Amino acid sequence: MRALLAGLLVTTALPAFADSIAATSTITAVTVYPDGAKLTREVTFTAPAAGNHELLVTDLPIDSDPGLIRLAPSEGVQVGAFTLRADRLPPREDPLTPAQTAAKAQTEAAEAAARTAQLSLDAVQAKVEAAEAQVRFLSSFTGALPDGATPETIKSMATMIGAETLAARQTALAARAELFPAEKALTKAAEALAKAQAAYDALPGADVDYTALSVAVTAAAAGEQTVTVTQYVGNASWRPVYDLNLTRDKGDALVLNRSVLVTQYTGEDWAGVALTLSSSRPAEQAAPSQLWPELRSIGPALDTEAARARKAVEGGAEMDMAVVAEAAPAITAGVALEGDTVVYKYPEAVTVATGAEDLRLALDSLTFSPVVKAVAVPRIDRTAFVVASFTNASSEPLLPGQAMLFREGVLVGSTWLDVIAPGVETDVGFGAIETVRVKREMPKRAGGETGVFTSSNQQSEAAVITVENTGDEAWPVRIIDQVPYSEQDDLKIEVSANPEPTETDVEGQRGILAWEFDLAAGGKETMTLEHSLTWPAGLVLR
Repeated sequence: MRALLAGLLVTTALPAFADSIAATSTITAVTVYPDGAKLTREVTFTAPAAGNHELLVTDLPIDSDPGLIRLAPSEGVQVGAFTLRADRLPPREDPLTPAQTAAKAQTEAAEAAARTAQLSLDAVQAKVEAAEAQVRFLSSFTGALPDGATPETIKSMATMIGAETLAARQTALAARAELFPAEKALTKAAEALAKAQAAYDALPGADVDYTALSVAVTAAAAGEQTVTVTQYVGNASWRPVYDLNLTRDKGDALVLNRSVLVTQYTGEDWAGVALTLSSSRPAEQAAPSQLWPELRSIGPALDTEAARARKAVEGGAEMDMAVVAEAAPAITAGVALEGDTVVYKYPEAVTVATGAEDLRLALDSLTFSPVVKAVAVPRIDRTAFVVASFTNASSEPLLPGQAMLFREGVLVGSTWLDVIAPGVETDVGFGAIETVRVKREMPKRAGGETGVFTSSNQQSEAAVITVENTGDEAWPVRIIDQVPYSEQDDLKIEVSANPEPTETDVEGQRGILAWEFDLAAGGKETMTLEHSLTWPAGLVLR
């Protein structure tokens, strides 16, 4: 057995590392998906000599998955096996994010300013204390005269004491005047330091828990080399948002401003990266769902009691079918877009901090030529609404997202836009027009009944629709109403309208009618709509 092990050790090729090279990585590019992201890291290291080495990249997140990592070496380097290590790691200083580094520098500058302010205050207080000490010394003179004092020497001494006392008091007063600005400067410096420290403490730090990527590399020669690490991670996403601004002042125009909201909780800041946004969904369903055979059978009819007895004994045919359906694996269909993947490359370097929710980035603007109408449904609403119809004339689909709606620059509401493929027309409402009022009345009949009259086998309804424009702007108007429809020959429905509707069975919906006309400023239009239903005696209307 020992001979066999010795032979295996001789014949098995094991990597022999000349040394271990510790390095860190820099995230240079990120592709964000609706769920997840691809990170591109650049690892630069110096090979001390040609040959085999262990490259130890010491700053990957602790939850990194080796199955989602790809390596690409620069010319002159070959990479072999790699693994992730969470133990026996080399010591490292607590890493700082770029934001923390900047905040730390501001904190240190604030500390220096606070020390300078304190020294200035101490110098002023020293001047005050020195002047007051001189005043106390001069005031302590008892008046004892030296031997042989003459009136002149006495006078000279008195003058000297008075002058020196006055000068000392003036020096003390001047120094005291400097105290307030020095104390105020110290207070401001202390406040600035507290704010800087609070800002530094509030920043999320780099992930202290980390894993190391151990890579077997072979360098052709000594010198600086690069390995590119591509890593797929979760906890990141993006979604589009839109601002739609409809203007009619100089002709109908619709401007769509596209932006995106980017969020990531990967534990690392993406500082100054090249950002790409992709509509691809690699984390979701990539293949069609699978159908499972459905076995059906027939047999003699059973009465209810016999059926219950059979189910109690055998478990029941329906229960068997339920078991079969439950045994089949359930696959939920993922959301997908028709056509090719949409990719946006942001033109500038971007910084996305971890934990920063919904970083908004502006993309571009698209301009459309809409068809604008005042649309009203008098059966339900009392005003008309601005509706703009436009066709996506671009070569790419508009992805689904939330849209803020503006009319003449004023916010009027919000809506959700579904995906709009190239060449597809869509309608978007832009709020109510308070000056276009609609009314639907059901006049009484001669006998006093209201507009709906019902007998044993007949029902009729009459309605008068009025549209009035009280504003100073003309509008193309579209009025939508409805009448019942029947799929039974015995249920007869007769409809009359004045004027005749412009369109019937709107968008394939039976019984939905539409009138279209231009309504001048101050104008008024009236429509009447009647229908009657007749059915055989003995039947009821449902």
